[in-house]
Amino acid sequence: MQSSVIQNGPIGAVGEAPAKIRLRNLTKTFQSGGGPVTALDNVSLDIPTGCFFMIVGPSGCGKTTLLRILANLEMPSSGTVEISAPAADRPGNSMVFQGDSLFPWMTVRDNAAYGLTMRGRPKAEIADVVGHYLNRTGLTKFANAYPHQLSGGMRQRVSIARAFANDPDILLMDEPFSALDEQNKLLLQEELLRIWEETRKTVLFITHSVDEAVTLGDRIMIMSAQPGHAKQIVDVPFERPRNVLELRSRPAYGELVYSIWGQLRDEVQRARAQDEEGIK
Repeated sequence: MQSSVIQNGPIGAVGEAPAKIRLRNLTKTFQSGGGPVTALDNVSLDIPTGCFFMIVGPSGCGKTTLLRILANLEMPSSGTVEISAPAADRPGNSMVFQGDSLFPWMTVRDNAAYGLTMRGRPKAEIADVVGHYLNRTGLTKFANAYPHQLSGGMRQRVSIARAFANDPDILLMDEPFSALDEQNKLLLQEELLRIWEETRKTVLFITHSVDEAVTLGDRIMIMSAQPGHAKQIVDVPFERPRNVLELRSRPAYGELVYSIWGQLRDEVQRARAQDEEGIK
Protein backbone atom coordinates (compact mmCIF):
# COMPACT_ATOMS: atom_id res chain seq x y z
CA MET A 1 0.00 0.00 0.00
CA GLN A 2 1.31 3.43 -0.94
CA SER A 3 0.02 6.76 0.26
CA SER A 4 1.10 10.33 -0.22
CA VAL A 5 0.31 13.48 1.69
CA ILE A 6 -0.59 16.47 -0.46
CA GLN A 7 1.09 19.71 0.52
CA ASN A 8 0.73 22.38 -2.16
CA GLY A 9 1.40 20.46 -5.35
CA PRO A 10 -0.62 18.02 -7.45
CA ILE A 11 -0.63 14.29 -6.89
CA GLY A 12 0.20 11.91 -9.73
CA ALA A 13 2.34 8.80 -9.76
CA VAL A 14 5.19 8.58 -12.25
CA GLY A 15 4.60 6.13 -15.09
CA GLU A 16 0.84 5.78 -14.66
CA ALA A 17 -1.87 6.55 -17.26
CA PRO A 18 -1.98 10.14 -18.52
CA ALA A 19 -4.13 12.53 -16.53
CA LYS A 20 -7.77 12.77 -17.60
CA ILE A 21 -8.43 15.61 -15.12
CA ARG A 22 -5.99 18.22 -13.84
CA LEU A 23 -6.95 20.62 -11.06
CA ARG A 24 -4.63 23.46 -10.15
CA ASN A 25 -5.17 25.67 -7.09
CA LEU A 26 -8.93 25.20 -7.38
CA THR A 27 -10.89 27.41 -5.00
CA LYS A 28 -14.63 27.97 -4.67
CA THR A 29 -16.16 30.64 -2.45
CA PHE A 30 -19.90 31.19 -2.02
CA GLN A 31 -21.53 34.39 -0.81
CA SER A 32 -23.92 33.97 2.11
CA GLY A 33 -25.85 36.19 4.50
CA GLY A 34 -23.04 35.84 7.00
CA GLY A 35 -20.32 36.67 4.50
CA PRO A 36 -18.17 34.62 2.09
CA VAL A 37 -17.85 30.87 2.70
CA THR A 38 -14.95 28.96 1.14
CA ALA A 39 -16.06 25.46 0.15
CA LEU A 40 -12.87 24.40 -1.66
CA ASP A 41 -9.44 25.78 -0.91
CA ASN A 42 -6.46 25.46 -3.26
CA VAL A 43 -7.06 21.90 -4.49
CA SER A 44 -4.41 20.61 -6.92
CA LEU A 45 -4.86 17.10 -8.25
CA ASP A 46 -4.17 14.82 -11.23
CA ILE A 47 -6.65 11.99 -11.90
CA PRO A 48 -5.38 9.38 -14.38
CA THR A 49 -7.43 8.14 -17.30
CA GLY A 50 -9.43 5.05 -16.31
CA CYS A 51 -9.01 5.63 -12.57
CA PHE A 52 -11.87 4.80 -10.19
CA PHE A 53 -11.31 7.80 -7.94
CA MET A 54 -13.07 7.98 -4.58
CA ILE A 55 -13.61 11.10 -2.48
CA VAL A 56 -14.37 10.87 1.24
CA GLY A 57 -14.70 13.69 3.73
CA PRO A 58 -16.95 15.18 6.39
CA SER A 59 -20.22 16.89 5.52
CA GLY A 60 -19.74 20.39 4.14
CA CYS A 61 -16.15 19.85 2.96
CA GLY A 62 -16.89 20.65 -0.70
CA LYS A 63 -17.14 17.14 -2.17
CA THR A 64 -20.32 17.79 -4.14
CA THR A 65 -19.13 21.28 -5.08
CA LEU A 66 -16.06 19.71 -6.69
CA LEU A 67 -18.22 17.31 -8.70
CA ARG A 68 -20.53 20.13 -9.79
CA ILE A 69 -17.54 22.14 -11.02
CA LEU A 70 -16.36 19.15 -13.07
CA ALA A 71 -19.89 18.80 -14.49
CA ASN A 72 -19.95 22.51 -15.43
CA LEU A 73 -22.82 23.12 -13.01
CA GLU A 74 -20.67 25.50 -10.94
CA MET A 75 -17.78 27.79 -11.84
CA PRO A 76 -14.63 27.95 -9.71
CA SER A 77 -13.75 31.22 -7.99
CA SER A 78 -10.09 30.76 -8.91
CA GLY A 79 -7.73 28.11 -10.17
CA THR A 80 -7.99 25.94 -13.26
CA VAL A 81 -9.73 22.75 -14.38
CA GLU A 82 -8.28 20.87 -17.35
CA ILE A 83 -10.12 17.84 -18.74
CA SER A 84 -8.83 16.03 -21.80
CA ALA A 85 -11.28 16.23 -24.68
CA PRO A 86 -13.53 13.21 -25.29
CA ALA A 87 -14.01 11.58 -28.68
CA ALA A 88 -16.14 13.65 -31.03
CA ASP A 89 -19.18 11.35 -30.67
CA ARG A 90 -18.98 10.98 -26.87
CA PRO A 91 -20.27 13.34 -24.13
CA GLY A 92 -17.79 14.70 -21.65
CA ASN A 93 -19.56 13.38 -18.54
CA SER A 94 -22.69 11.87 -17.06
CA MET A 95 -23.74 12.34 -13.44
CA VAL A 96 -25.51 9.94 -11.08
CA PHE A 97 -27.08 11.85 -8.20
CA GLN A 98 -27.72 10.88 -4.59
CA GLY A 99 -31.47 11.33 -4.94
CA ASP A 100 -33.94 9.97 -7.45
CA SER A 101 -33.28 11.74 -10.77
CA LEU A 102 -35.47 9.67 -13.11
CA PHE A 103 -38.26 11.17 -15.20
CA PRO A 104 -41.45 9.83 -13.59
CA TRP A 105 -43.44 9.93 -16.85
CA MET A 106 -40.90 7.77 -18.70
CA THR A 107 -40.53 4.01 -18.61
CA VAL A 108 -37.34 2.33 -17.43
CA ARG A 109 -36.30 1.82 -21.06
CA ASP A 110 -36.94 5.46 -22.00
CA ASN A 111 -35.13 6.76 -18.93
CA ALA A 112 -32.11 4.61 -19.70
CA ALA A 113 -32.19 5.79 -23.32
CA TYR A 114 -32.53 9.49 -22.51
CA GLY A 115 -28.93 10.55 -23.11
CA LEU A 116 -28.63 8.64 -26.37
CA THR A 117 -31.99 9.98 -27.54
CA MET A 118 -30.96 13.58 -26.82
CA ARG A 119 -27.77 12.99 -28.80
CA GLY A 120 -29.82 11.83 -31.78
CA ARG A 121 -28.35 8.35 -31.98
CA PRO A 122 -29.99 5.87 -34.39
CA LYS A 123 -32.92 3.92 -32.94
CA ALA A 124 -31.26 0.56 -33.60
CA GLU A 125 -28.15 1.65 -31.71
CA ILE A 126 -30.24 2.94 -28.81
CA ALA A 127 -32.18 -0.32 -28.59
CA ASP A 128 -28.98 -2.37 -28.64
CA VAL A 129 -27.06 -0.29 -26.08
CA VAL A 130 -29.98 0.19 -23.69
CA GLY A 131 -30.88 -3.49 -23.93
CA HIS A 132 -27.30 -4.37 -22.97
CA TYR A 133 -27.25 -2.18 -19.86
CA LEU A 134 -30.74 -3.13 -18.73
CA ASN A 135 -29.55 -6.72 -18.90
CA ARG A 136 -26.35 -5.92 -16.99
CA THR A 137 -28.36 -4.21 -14.22
CA GLY A 138 -31.04 -6.92 -14.05
CA LEU A 139 -33.80 -4.65 -15.34
CA THR A 140 -34.78 -6.27 -18.64
CA LYS A 141 -38.13 -7.55 -17.40
CA PHE A 142 -38.92 -4.11 -15.92
CA ALA A 143 -38.19 -2.20 -19.14
CA ASN A 144 -41.80 -1.04 -19.50
CA ALA A 145 -42.29 -0.19 -15.81
CA TYR A 146 -42.41 3.36 -14.46
CA PRO A 147 -40.20 4.70 -11.63
CA HIS A 148 -43.03 4.71 -9.07
CA GLN A 149 -43.38 0.95 -9.60
CA LEU A 150 -39.73 0.30 -8.63
CA SER A 151 -37.89 0.07 -5.33
CA GLY A 152 -35.21 2.63 -4.45
CA GLY A 153 -32.46 0.19 -5.37
CA MET A 154 -34.00 -0.54 -8.74
CA ARG A 155 -34.35 3.17 -9.51
CA GLN A 156 -30.65 3.63 -8.83
CA ARG A 157 -29.93 0.74 -11.19
CA VAL A 158 -31.83 2.65 -13.89
CA SER A 159 -29.71 5.74 -13.17
CA ILE A 160 -26.54 3.67 -13.52
CA ALA A 161 -27.78 2.06 -16.74
CA ARG A 162 -28.61 5.52 -18.14
CA ALA A 163 -25.17 6.88 -17.26
CA PHE A 164 -23.23 4.00 -18.83
CA ALA A 165 -25.52 3.80 -21.87
CA ASN A 166 -24.72 7.43 -22.66
CA ASP A 167 -21.05 6.36 -22.93
CA PRO A 168 -19.53 9.44 -21.26
CA ASP A 169 -15.82 10.03 -21.04
CA ILE A 170 -16.13 10.62 -17.27
CA LEU A 171 -18.71 9.27 -14.84
CA LEU A 172 -19.52 11.48 -11.84
CA MET A 173 -21.31 9.77 -8.93
CA ASP A 174 -22.55 11.74 -5.91
CA GLU A 175 -23.27 9.27 -3.08
CA PRO A 176 -25.55 7.21 -5.34
CA PHE A 177 -26.05 4.38 -2.82
CA SER A 178 -26.31 6.38 0.42
CA ALA A 179 -30.10 6.02 0.81
CA LEU A 180 -30.12 2.25 0.31
CA ASP A 181 -30.12 -0.53 2.90
CA GLU A 182 -26.89 -2.47 3.33
CA GLN A 183 -28.03 -5.49 1.29
CA ASN A 184 -29.03 -3.41 -1.76
CA LYS A 185 -25.91 -1.29 -1.42
CA LEU A 186 -23.73 -4.41 -1.56
CA LEU A 187 -25.54 -5.74 -4.63
CA LEU A 188 -25.25 -2.43 -6.47
CA GLN A 189 -21.56 -2.12 -5.62
CA GLU A 190 -21.02 -5.55 -7.19
CA GLU A 191 -23.05 -4.60 -10.28
CA LEU A 192 -21.22 -1.29 -10.66
CA LEU A 193 -17.84 -3.02 -10.51
CA ARG A 194 -18.90 -5.59 -13.13
CA ILE A 195 -20.14 -2.91 -15.51
CA TRP A 196 -17.09 -0.72 -14.94
CA GLU A 197 -14.76 -3.63 -15.76
CA GLU A 198 -16.20 -3.61 -19.31
CA THR A 199 -15.32 0.02 -19.98
CA ARG A 200 -12.73 1.17 -17.41
CA LYS A 201 -14.13 4.69 -17.57
CA THR A 202 -12.69 7.45 -15.45
CA VAL A 203 -15.00 7.63 -12.40
CA LEU A 204 -15.23 10.18 -9.59
CA PHE A 205 -17.35 8.78 -6.78
CA ILE A 206 -18.30 10.64 -3.59
CA THR A 207 -19.08 8.64 -0.48
CA HIS A 208 -19.22 9.01 3.29
CA SER A 209 -18.40 5.29 3.66
CA VAL A 210 -14.75 4.31 4.03
CA ASP A 211 -15.77 0.69 3.35
CA GLU A 212 -17.32 1.71 0.03
CA ALA A 213 -14.29 3.79 -0.92
CA VAL A 214 -11.88 0.89 -0.37
CA THR A 215 -14.21 -1.64 -2.02
CA LEU A 216 -14.64 0.31 -5.24
CA GLY A 217 -11.68 2.61 -5.64
CA ASP A 218 -8.22 2.65 -7.17
CA ARG A 219 -7.36 5.83 -5.33
CA ILE A 220 -9.01 7.67 -2.44
CA MET A 221 -8.81 11.38 -1.63
CA ILE A 222 -9.45 12.19 2.02
CA MET A 223 -10.74 15.75 2.31
CA SER A 224 -10.38 18.09 5.24
CA ALA A 225 -13.19 19.84 7.05
CA GLN A 226 -14.30 23.17 5.57
CA PRO A 227 -12.62 24.78 3.77
CA GLY A 228 -12.09 21.56 1.87
CA HIS A 229 -8.68 20.57 0.59
CA ALA A 230 -6.95 17.28 -0.12
CA LYS A 231 -5.58 16.04 3.19
CA GLN A 232 -4.25 12.74 1.89
CA ILE A 233 -4.31 10.54 -1.22
CA VAL A 234 -4.32 6.78 -0.65
CA ASP A 235 -3.66 4.22 -3.38
CA VAL A 236 -5.77 1.06 -2.96
CA PRO A 237 -3.51 -1.98 -3.52
CA PHE A 238 -6.14 -4.67 -4.15
CA GLU A 239 -6.20 -6.39 -7.53
CA ARG A 240 -9.09 -6.35 -10.00
CA PRO A 241 -11.59 -7.75 -10.72
CA ARG A 242 -12.84 -7.70 -7.14
CA ASN A 243 -15.27 -9.87 -5.28
CA VAL A 244 -16.82 -7.59 -2.68
CA LEU A 245 -17.40 -10.16 0.06
CA GLU A 246 -14.08 -11.92 -0.48
CA LEU A 247 -12.24 -8.60 -0.40
CA ARG A 248 -13.87 -7.53 2.86
CA SER A 249 -12.80 -10.76 4.53
CA ARG A 250 -9.10 -9.96 4.11
CA PRO A 251 -7.10 -8.62 7.07
CA ALA A 252 -5.39 -6.13 4.74
CA TYR A 253 -8.80 -4.68 3.83
CA GLY A 254 -9.66 -4.06 7.48
CA GLU A 255 -6.24 -2.53 8.10
CA LEU A 256 -6.66 -0.08 5.21
CA VAL A 257 -10.18 0.91 6.29
CA TYR A 258 -8.89 1.49 9.84
CA SER A 259 -5.99 3.60 8.56
CA ILE A 260 -8.21 5.81 6.39
CA TRP A 261 -10.77 6.24 9.16
CA GLY A 262 -7.95 7.39 11.44
CA GLN A 263 -7.20 10.19 8.96
CA LEU A 264 -10.87 11.02 8.44
CA ARG A 265 -11.97 10.96 12.09
CA ASP A 266 -10.08 14.14 12.99
CA GLU A 267 -11.74 16.00 10.11
CA VAL A 268 -15.22 14.76 11.05
CA GLN A 269 -14.67 15.93 14.63
CA ARG A 270 -13.40 19.30 13.37
CA ALA A 271 -16.45 19.68 11.11
CA ARG A 272 -18.73 18.89 14.05
CA ALA A 273 -17.00 21.51 16.17
CA GLN A 274 -17.47 24.05 13.36
CA ASP A 275 -21.18 23.24 13.21
CA GLU A 276 -21.57 23.61 16.97
CA GLU A 277 -19.73 26.92 16.90
CA GLY A 278 -22.00 28.15 14.11
CA ILE A 279 -25.12 27.36 16.19
CA LYS A 280 -23.95 29.49 19.13
